[in-house]
Amino acid sequence: MPKKVEFTKAGQPDTIRVVEMAMPEPKQGQVRVKVEFAGINFADLLMRLGFYQPRPPYPFTPGYEVSGTIDAVADENSEFRLGQRVVAAMTTGGQASHVVVDEHRVLPLPDEIELDAAAAIPVTYLTAHHMLHHLGHLESNESVLIHGGAGGVGTAALQLCQWAGISKVWATASGSKSSIIESYGGRAIDRHNEDFVSIIKKETAGKGVDHILDPIGGENLTRSLSVLNEGGKLYTYGMSAVAPSSKRSLLKSYLAWRKTPAFDPLRLMTRNRGVFGVHMGTWKNEAVMVKQLQRIMQGVLEGSLKPVIDSVFDVEDIAKAHQHIHDGKNIGKVLLRFE
Repeated sequence: MPKKVEFTKAGQPDTIRVVEMAMPEPKQGQVRVKVEFAGINFADLLMRLGFYQPRPPYPFTPGYEVSGTIDAVADENSEFRLGQRVVAAMTTGGQASHVVVDEHRVLPLPDEIELDAAAAIPVTYLTAHHMLHHLGHLESNESVLIHGGAGGVGTAALQLCQWAGISKVWATASGSKSSIIESYGGRAIDRHNEDFVSIIKKETAGKGVDHILDPIGGENLTRSLSVLNEGGKLYTYGMSAVAPSSKRSLLKSYLAWRKTPAFDPLRLMTRNRGVFGVHMGTWKNEAVMVKQLQRIMQGVLEGSLKPVIDSVFDVEDIAKAHQHIHDGKNIGKVLLRFE
């Protein structure tokens, strides 16, 4: 029987259910994918807690990315065929055994790319590539600071920097995760025991860095802005500061929001700096998204990009997967497996 993950209400991981569902049927221009792997992202955790927008009303099924095989097509002239291996970027609802997707959001998979690796690509690599290349126009002589460097987007960004020939890369993470950052040529900063502001200022002679990726928000965003070089770009694409644990705490969330900087356009102008807010789930120009995904897939085929998979949880263990990420144990991507 088909099944899906369901967030029943805002709360801890024990509010998640795996429930049976009716088999979805594709309409014109759509295909149905029998899902083998689905990605979990920190955005899913924030939506479960009720802190992330846009979000469907509860109960709903989360999930932005899947890999699997085509098992139904609506159009007999479709370019896709039954049994074909694919990866798909979803607007939501990906964490289910069967999903219906618009064909333009589906990419066929070369034999060289495994299904688990494919499910680890769309959100993490697309987010990192969109910030660094589409918005940032990253050049080889520039410098980058990546917060959360050992996570899914962080490891993707490190690899993209290495692929682009960037030699000046700093990344913050727990001290125990320094080795993964260093393996991709980054300078690891222990986020719990070192001050990234003083380190960046010292090691750049006070100039700061050209690109900063910040999924933390709150006070961290203010401090990131303080080490942004002239002409630099700060990308904010998450707010993990509002969810320091798996429990829903409105007080802690409120305090994190209070510490989030209010960007003064006049000050940004006089200092020649830019701030981008990034949410690939709400990005409307799908042609741009597909073009970037195609380039990313080419990087994977060439061996320049290799998805870092921390762990794979059976769908029935999804609450454990959420707790695993809340506890900061993952290095790279966490996936759900559907049998």
